[in-house]
Amino acid sequence: MRNPPFPPQSDTLVLAGPVGPLDVAVDLPKPEVPAQPVTAIVCHPLSTEGGTMHNKVVTMAANTLRDLGVTTVRFNFRSVGESAGSFDHGNGEQDDLKAVVAWVREQRPDDQLWLVGFSFGAFVSLKVTADVQPQALVSIAPPAGRWDFGGIQPPAQWLVIQGEQDEIVDPQAVYDWLDTVDAPHELVRMPDTSHFFHRKLIDLRGAITHGVKRWLPLQADPAA
Repeated sequence: MRNPPFPPQSDTLVLAGPVGPLDVAVDLPKPEVPAQPVTAIVCHPLSTEGGTMHNKVVTMAANTLRDLGVTTVRFNFRSVGESAGSFDHGNGEQDDLKAVVAWVREQRPDDQLWLVGFSFGAFVSLKVTADVQPQALVSIAPPAGRWDFGGIQPPAQWLVIQGEQDEIVDPQAVYDWLDTVDAPHELVRMPDTSHFFHRKLIDLRGAITHGVKRWLPLQADPAA
């Protein structure tokens, strides 16, 4: 199949993935916000545990970026929704993400590419950074200790957000892993926060906003 062009307004579409169609949702910045030359791809949590591009943490992250003028692209990994294929333990899912990255870069070559991932999506986005070299990366509850994080090469602009009462990802395993990574990062520890950020989504919005706004290419005029 031939890939469609990047939509001029928020829309859903289907891309050609490595093993068949991939569900994709493109959301443009909020109309009242100046558009940034940035497209962020947001990756969802574990497919086998109900993760989809409609997950509330994924959509909160995307909406937060849209409020800052960033265009966002969410998609379903293989085997989720109408995306073809079977769960592949993060290997084929990396190929899915690379296919979406290739489409975004072809369609919006002048934009910065940011990657955002929640849980399993954080793992997948971290694993592709060496190959796709995004300008920025946001890792929300990266599942250190549950998946092989060897060989990652995060960009210089890297934000990590971890709930301190995460019942699925061991927070201390995340902190210990970060101590072994030879890359600059900003770590935000969110107290009294579970894996899915129950009753903490507004705090998550604030953490993302505070962490990434300085990375925006177009900064507001302080004299305005």
